[in-house]
Amino acid sequence: MLISFNKKSLLTLYITIIRPYFVATQTLNMSGSVHADIYSVAYVTVPSIDVGKTIGHGLVKNKLAACVNIIPQVTSIYEWKNEINEDNEALLMIKTRTSQVDKLTEFVRSNHPYEVCEVISLPIKNGNPPYLKWIGETVPETDKKD
Repeated sequence: MLISFNKKSLLTLYITIIRPYFVATQTLNMSGSVHADIYSVAYVTVPSIDVGKTIGHGLVKNKLAACVNIIPQVTSIYEWKNEINEDNEALLMIKTRTSQVDKLTEFVRSNHPYEVCEVISLPIKNGNPPYLKWIGETVPETDKKD
């Protein structure tokens, strides 16, 4: 049996069946860019590993972060109150939902010993899809207490 297709039929076939199939296949094989901007990594410097552990445990316990890595022995050089300072600190690398960064920042500010603490975040543009899925499953879109 021969099937005759005109240009309009081929275009319709492409738009409705073929293109969506290839887009879906490529999305599954990508390294997570489909999740761009849903998740973020936040950075916080702390004066010691113990302070970092306290803040990290609180963030994870309160579902504001899926994971907090503590990177020891960071040297920070900065200007504060018209003086150049150099301090040994630890760095927290925090994985979370972008929608929770404001609550995460408030938690850090409330539990951090510095007068002005660093909390900066960057969107995760790409990543391992199962890992990003885990962040999403661990950190809810909104706080359960709301």
